[in-house]
Amino acid sequence: MPVGNKPQQRRPVALGAVVTADGFDFSPGAQVPLSGAAGETAATQALASAAYRDSEVSKLLDANSEWTVSEVKPPRFSLFEPSLGEAFSRAVQVRMLGGARNQIIQSFGIEPQTVVEHCLAANRIRKTRDARLTVVMVVFGLLFLPGVLLWLAAFQIRRTLAGSKNKRAGALGVLLALVAAGLVVFGMIKALVDNFWWIYARVMLVAPVAGWFIAKQISERTAKDLRERWTALLTGGGLGAKVPEAVPRNPGETAAEQLRKNLEKLTAEQHSNIVFYGGPKGILGMGTRWGTWQLAEDLVPSEADKDINPFRSWDVIKAIHDQLKLLERGPLHTGGFPTPSVRHWVVSAIGEGAKSVARGGSTEEEGFQVKGVELQRICNDQQFDSGDRHYLDVQFVFWDGQLVITMLITVTVLHKTLRIEVTGHALGPVHPLFTTKPSPKTKTVNKTIKFWETRSIPQPLVEASEVVRLAARAPFTWYPPLLDYLGGKLTLPEPFGLRHAWADKPWRHRFMADDALLMADDALRAVTPVLRVVHDAALRVLRDNGVDTERFGNRSLALSGAVQDATPRKADLYDA
Repeated sequence: MPVGNKPQQRRPVALGAVVTADGFDFSPGAQVPLSGAAGETAATQALASAAYRDSEVSKLLDANSEWTVSEVKPPRFSLFEPSLGEAFSRAVQVRMLGGARNQIIQSFGIEPQTVVEHCLAANRIRKTRDARLTVVMVVFGLLFLPGVLLWLAAFQIRRTLAGSKNKRAGALGVLLALVAAGLVVFGMIKALVDNFWWIYARVMLVAPVAGWFIAKQISERTAKDLRERWTALLTGGGLGAKVPEAVPRNPGETAAEQLRKNLEKLTAEQHSNIVFYGGPKGILGMGTRWGTWQLAEDLVPSEADKDINPFRSWDVIKAIHDQLKLLERGPLHTGGFPTPSVRHWVVSAIGEGAKSVARGGSTEEEGFQVKGVELQRICNDQQFDSGDRHYLDVQFVFWDGQLVITMLITVTVLHKTLRIEVTGHALGPVHPLFTTKPSPKTKTVNKTIKFWETRSIPQPLVEASEVVRLAARAPFTWYPPLLDYLGGKLTLPEPFGLRHAWADKPWRHRFMADDALLMADDALRAVTPVLRVVHDAALRVLRDNGVDTERFGNRSLALSGAVQDATPRKADLYDA
């Protein structure tokens, strides 16, 4: 580099940007997600909105699903207790990006990286707020520490007494604490009226109030920003999360490089074709297995004096795969199915109470994928006893990701019997907790003159006790484990997947007068065309290889008639 030339500063680039050697950024700029473009917008943004919420963390327990149960570790001091957004963002960030984390379950119908990036963005906003609140605490708290401790003790007593939502008990706690503190201070220094310590004693009770007023302004601005992002995500107008800390600007930024690699690993696990069967919980991440249809008959030559042409299960699966790719096409221009996702899956069985999963072998280096010859070997050879199993999957994502319908097809040959099994899985919408928008904080009162009419008075977004909580937590945010120890934390269920952890049931009963009825009907309607395509493709392969398909055809017609009255049930549970 010539002498006197300053090194050129590289501007931050977005994730996935293409940058040339001279620093020119060829990235397409800001990417605004189009509603319904990928079929996963609504569910993804609903889960991402949890990172910006300011409600109580205990409300998240109401969203537990029948597959997983999250827990909230109780705080040692309620003054340090996190909000829902704070606990959710930290728990998801550590679980999804932690260096020592276990592998995750795929989140069908959403983009988990988008949710994690919003958690990172929310944490960055809160860190900026906490840095400012820390300065306020140093100026108005450290210099007047006795007064701050008295105020914090008062609010801690209030929160303890108001733990049962008794606001009067909380107000009484504040009053008693202030009176007691005043009497103690007055009794200790009543004789020192004219000296410095008496003046300091009076100022140390007033200075925290001034600091609280400044902290309130900081907290209000941040709360407004977080609520705007919360609302924008649920109304479809939210911009993508900005994560500059995941973009290394020079070779020495090891933390940014590691974060970028962890995000790439998260995406690779999301697109893995290895799933896990957890006993009565079914295939983890796919939701309820509500139906199964089996076609099993003996392989008999179509001509008595000829043998069947040798073929394998993979030949049947390949023919079914090719036909399912054309599933959205039909003789009538009626719209029909969206383009399905057709993939080959490897299902590995784990224990019912397993707390972790592991995709073994060299799958991590290959992007957590099983393909090629190994996939065909599993399909043809591992059809009985222990070991991984092969399934062909056709998956539909409806309702902007709120409903995921998965049909799994497996072909097995044992002795002379060929069995074609089709199972239906349905993953319901995310819990309604994640789709609720922030309600404006107002108070309705009677008008002074026209008392029969009412008017709404805007209320501050951050209450007085909330300002104290944020200010008390701010100096400890540099070391999150200490905050987890003092204020408790959210414990995520294992094995963890973002979607099925908080997925609601796809249907409760047939006559629900809301969107759930339509979602249930979509799931039931999808079975018939898939089943018939599977049978048609399989029968074609059998005929081409000299198999008598009369019994197969009769059985297929019987199943086609029965599937028209599909009734959802828990197919993973057997009555003994």
